[in-house]
Amino acid sequence: MALNFRQLNRIALVTVQSPSRLAKGAGRRIRAGYRSLSLRFKIALFVVVVMTCTSFVLSLLTVEIMNNYLKNEIIKRGEAIGRSIAASAGYSLLSNDLLGLDNLVFKAKASNADIEYAAVVTSDMQIRAHSDMTQNGKVFSLPPGNLLGTRSDATIIRQVDASDGSVFEITAPVVFMNKTLGSVVVAVNTSVLLAAQAEVRTRIFIVFGIILVLGTIASVLLASFIIRPIRELSAGVNRMKDGVSKAPLKIYSDDELGKLTLNFNEMSSTIARQQSKLNKYARDLEEAYVSIVRVVAAAIDAKDPYTHGHSARVAALSVRLGEAIGLSSGELKDLEVACLFHDVGKIKTPDAILRKPGGLDEPEYEEMIQHVEDGVAILDKAPSLRKYIPAVRHHHERQDGKGYPDGLSGEDIPLFASLIAVADTFDAMTTDRPYRKALSEEEALRELVRIAGPKLRADLVAVFVGIINEGRASGPPRTAAGHAS
Repeated sequence: MALNFRQLNRIALVTVQSPSRLAKGAGRRIRAGYRSLSLRFKIALFVVVVMTCTSFVLSLLTVEIMNNYLKNEIIKRGEAIGRSIAASAGYSLLSNDLLGLDNLVFKAKASNADIEYAAVVTSDMQIRAHSDMTQNGKVFSLPPGNLLGTRSDATIIRQVDASDGSVFEITAPVVFMNKTLGSVVVAVNTSVLLAAQAEVRTRIFIVFGIILVLGTIASVLLASFIIRPIRELSAGVNRMKDGVSKAPLKIYSDDELGKLTLNFNEMSSTIARQQSKLNKYARDLEEAYVSIVRVVAAAIDAKDPYTHGHSARVAALSVRLGEAIGLSSGELKDLEVACLFHDVGKIKTPDAILRKPGGLDEPEYEEMIQHVEDGVAILDKAPSLRKYIPAVRHHHERQDGKGYPDGLSGEDIPLFASLIAVADTFDAMTTDRPYRKALSEEEALRELVRIAGPKLRADLVAVFVGIINEGRASGPPRTAAGHAS
């Protein structure tokens, strides 16, 4: 299929942008990897990098300084040799003593291994004496080179290229009785300089390597020294976050980190004391809260003499059933409070309906079942009580979906509501009501088993029956009102 211009443009744009996107992605991965490194490694890496860069720069500077120093020393030695020959060559040059001149350049060449050549030339550049005797009598030609400097006595220093490398060529004037008779040319090869440079570089890099190794070890030790109290502080913060009380943190030094650790110990001690007080206040508040809930539940039950103590009994039965199915201690506390609140909406139900000896007509029944909605409205006014709303709202739902207020069924019914439903039904059966007498425990248990499935959760009913039978086997019989005789 042919591509249109817009598709080609998009492909070209993606192709151009891909390298930059890949680079950005790689940069993000590198930054993420660096952030995930341990603090000890980061400190050691930082110190090693700084030390390596510093040592490398210092090494380069040292090599450069040493190169200049060696170069100057070689040139000075060449100048000294040239001036020495020039001082002795004046008379020989004036008297045309070629043997004396040959002797001067020969001794200079023989006594200095780095002398490439030495020559005495006249003012018109005629070679009068040369360390290479074949050059005698020829015209000295200055090879091309770089001028390095001129001294006050007219000595010229140049760096020229030779067949076996570059040389420093020093031209010193021959002056006799204030008259310039010619020049002495001394060429010093750079082999000594190169050898010295190589030796200096080798030694510097050896020292650099030793410093790098020692610096790495020192940086690791420094990082460990710094990290140890920080790790101790981090562990202390984690213990404080988890609420684990342990001994004070160990102080490793008297520096800023040591003072920080000391302050942390004092802070954690203060927090521990305050937390202990707050825990005590919380327990007191919880006990007072539960006591208030019990009073409210008792006040609700007191509206109907037939249901006196109903909420407390339902709470006790529900907690026993919750323990049997493995609820935690926190869940059991919430279940108990939810039980005490399960009929809180009956505060708004008229006494005439609650105490009516016969059956309720349709309007009365509708008002009666409204107590779950009224209970939800009451609990909804306090944010701390809203967690009990599902149990209060749905404890009259049925497993077959024919309950109220929402017609929930099966697993849709909250667990607490199902637990309360079993205990509430049993207590209602074993309590006298205006329209019927209480059933015995045996009759109530049989009725529970009969309605398990369509109305109540069968598994909870089975556990509940076992709990009641076990209690009956180990305790005194109960009266029709549900109290021990």
